[in-house]
Amino acid sequence: MTTSTSARASRAAGKAAKPAYRCTECGWTTAKWVGRCGECQSWGTVAEDGPAAAGPRTVAVTPVHSAARPIAEIDVDSARATPTGVAELDRVLGGGLVPGAVVLLAGEPGVGKSTLLLEVASKYAEGTGDGGARTVLYVTGEESAGQVRLRAERVGALARTLLLAAETDLGTVLGHVEATEPALLVVDSVQTIASAEVDGAPGGVSQVREVAAALIAEAKARQVPVLLVGHVTKDGTVAGPRTLEHLVDVVCQFEGDRHSRLRMVRAVKNRFGPTDEVGCFDLSESGITGLTDPSGLFLSHLGAGVPGSCVTVTLEGRRPLALEIQSLVAPSPLANPRRTTNGVDSSRLAMILAVLHRHASLRLADQDVYLSTVGGAKVTEPAADLAAALAIVSARTGDALPAGTVAFGEVGLAGDLRPVTGLARRLSEAARLGFTTAVVPAGTDARPPAGLRLLQAGHVAEAVDLVGLGRRER
Repeated sequence: MTTSTSARASRAAGKAAKPAYRCTECGWTTAKWVGRCGECQSWGTVAEDGPAAAGPRTVAVTPVHSAARPIAEIDVDSARATPTGVAELDRVLGGGLVPGAVVLLAGEPGVGKSTLLLEVASKYAEGTGDGGARTVLYVTGEESAGQVRLRAERVGALARTLLLAAETDLGTVLGHVEATEPALLVVDSVQTIASAEVDGAPGGVSQVREVAAALIAEAKARQVPVLLVGHVTKDGTVAGPRTLEHLVDVVCQFEGDRHSRLRMVRAVKNRFGPTDEVGCFDLSESGITGLTDPSGLFLSHLGAGVPGSCVTVTLEGRRPLALEIQSLVAPSPLANPRRTTNGVDSSRLAMILAVLHRHASLRLADQDVYLSTVGGAKVTEPAADLAAALAIVSARTGDALPAGTVAFGEVGLAGDLRPVTGLARRLSEAARLGFTTAVVPAGTDARPPAGLRLLQAGHVAEAVDLVGLGRRER
């Protein structure tokens, strides 16, 4: 009997010591290894995480340092956002930086993350947002202090209270924070900082989790806002464990084509403001500047009377942006004509060409079709379908659209034009830029601004006739 009891106890102890497995992306745990995470469905992210807990743990009760109070009596003045001095970033953050907030800025290499945060650090140190100089600590783990100094001189970010430290050890970084007591901490980047108490190379899952947790705890304890730079993977998501995005307060994506000067910052997660705002910046050799009116980057200055060109108004979050779509149609010497796009989804072009062929009698079977946006902008919403269709028809017939014409509407497979969201804001932006005629889907009840005439069409062929492209070569 004693031997049997001992064997059962030994088996129970062995079972309790069995290692657990955890997903490095979302933190999901399982008792055995699997190839695919059962929570986030990611492949190859489940790894051994040490022995599983043998049973429930008890936590000793500790004395309460501050009593719970009614929510209406909580002081909110200490949680007010402080402007950074960069208006476009403040627009995305919801007014500025909240004390103790941790902001993660992610983007592709070379998009301008370090340049933007150096500009923010300089403006915040000078107190440009609301007056009063502050101490700002900029920690760089990717570059030397001399390299950052050269960039700061080039972009004019040499604030006297901006402190620079080139460190990669977490303990040393926390020591700098304790010694300088900054009003803002910038870490570039979180993947380059490592803790000596955790195994693994810098940038690994365990290291990123430990570094982020330590910096977040420091930010909350000192009520100091922290800006973290994060790397991205091939598909554009934030590198490292998914828990990193859950821990921080704000996650911002820094986007932009490396061949274009336009850069956009949009909030994916924001505990202190909206997530439908977009900040626009102009990246040049002299630094990065905010664009309060970025529509000029997306409009060519060739003047009116150019076939194959049509202007539309898109919405980036709640922000209307006017951009120009250009098309070129030429006879093809190939058996399979080319269909090339730049800034426009290729599948969307294929659908529009099929609709024009079927419902507008536009012959393009032996023609090469090129469709592109001006200024490197990217069109993702279907509201630009009508402008793309009119640009293609204009390029095919050789007839230019009337000067001052703007168009927006979704094209259906039956050739019908469907209403678009935010029509009032699109019309207001078109009128502000000086457009006089807007082609919109039929049934629109929005009142046009003064000086803007609406042409309502229920079908794509009707829209083609309304703008006077005619039926030559169709």
